[in-house]
Amino acid sequence: MTLTELRYIVALAQERHFGKAAERCFVAQPTLSVAIKKLEDRLGVAIFERGKSGVQVTPVGQRIVEQAQRVLEESHKIEDLAHAGKNQLSSPLKLGVIYTVGPYLLPHIIPQLRQLAPEMPLEIEENFTSNLRHRLRDGLLDAIIIALPFNEPDVLTKPMFDEDFEILLPTGHPLTKRKAIPAEELIKEPLLLLGEGHCFRDTIFTACPNIASASRDPKGRIRTMADGSSLETLRHMVASNLGITILPQSATGSRLYNDELVSVRPFANHVPRRTVALAWRASFPRPKAIDLLETCVRQCNIGSNAA
Repeated sequence: MTLTELRYIVALAQERHFGKAAERCFVAQPTLSVAIKKLEDRLGVAIFERGKSGVQVTPVGQRIVEQAQRVLEESHKIEDLAHAGKNQLSSPLKLGVIYTVGPYLLPHIIPQLRQLAPEMPLEIEENFTSNLRHRLRDGLLDAIIIALPFNEPDVLTKPMFDEDFEILLPTGHPLTKRKAIPAEELIKEPLLLLGEGHCFRDTIFTACPNIASASRDPKGRIRTMADGSSLETLRHMVASNLGITILPQSATGSRLYNDELVSVRPFANHVPRRTVALAWRASFPRPKAIDLLETCVRQCNIGSNAA
């Protein structure tokens, strides 16, 4: 049994599709399929159930995949331990960041990291929380920056800063006459949000349950006026007078640049917010790299660093 075979079965278990798993492992689909079938024959059990509806992991296969994940993580530790015996700030740091934080935080921390640790290459990946979770667990990322809550076995988290949500409206919208806007006022407005899969969308509905209730269709599904692919897309949609949106304070533009087409207003009364945190595996053997990353994030003037 080889580490390559273990990578194949872990990838297939997560992707549930031979083609996508092969693409993720940078091999041809027949190569991956044959290798997995040979492994199953050698073990004498079926790890996967193949059918027209897709690929499913068998009960015994689930236990095998979980063990394979642990073995792969332990194998990554060997390289990390070797690097840790040298200079903890000399080997690459693989950092994952959720889409709604990356564009507003990375421009601040990358120059600091380059200045404080010039020998430590920084590898950046933006992705959904669910994907970053898997890649951190599998050792493909060293640390990730996400929004709380975030719970994962053997993973440590540390809050970095709190960030209020604000309302972005087209300039000239009647609500811009208000200094602060109650969440109830948004129920009547065309709401623009990120599409399904973005944790920030879920955070908004959790923080503003009245908006979530008013946005459900007869089948109970949450609907919005339009779904954007990024916060900047939502900004442009608001500027085009397609509706209003809710953004984290770092993305409303007040700290980045002035836009005459949009206006920002805070929430009245209860102000929804999120906590942005740093997460890393408890077994990660380069604590100095984590400490440096934490220092750089806290030095950024984003949100409230009292978290």
